[in-house]
Amino acid sequence: MKLRNMTSVYILHRDEILLLYREGSRIVNHLYTASAGGHFEQEELNDPYACMARELKEELGIGPEVLSDLSLRYITLRSRNGEIRQNYYYFAQLDDKSAIVASNEGCLSWVPLQSALSYPMPHSARGVVEHYLKCGRYDSLLYGGISLAGGTQFHPLMDYPDPKQL
Repeated sequence: MKLRNMTSVYILHRDEILLLYREGSRIVNHLYTASAGGHFEQEELNDPYACMARELKEELGIGPEVLSDLSLRYITLRSRNGEIRQNYYYFAQLDDKSAIVASNEGCLSWVPLQSALSYPMPHSARGVVEHYLKCGRYDSLLYGGISLAGGTQFHPLMDYPDPKQL
């Protein structure tokens, strides 16, 4: 099995979320996704932040410095088409919506948070957005999720003491 590492960035402004209708993508085509994201480059394999920052610049023409409260919130695993897909999901706030005008990956739409799940999304992304709306926006935890046919199960990822030290 191959391993495919990817990042995604969900950008929020007040009670809206920026979604991207992907067109021409090899992996996610004709679905709504995070506003920017993509595959790790070789030099980014141990640095999802570097991948996310590069994708922001390439797809939206902005850097992380124009965002506030930018943080890694979800890591999901999914088996699909003979590969394990590991996706790192970041969430951030944007104060000035005019900072983002277009994407070279598809059509951008500011969507009310309460209707975000009415848009067609990839399986894991839907699970992340659903969990974020129910729980994640009320805390600052990092969640790990396993995506299966029936949905994605999330658990907080926390440091646990070494059993040898107990």
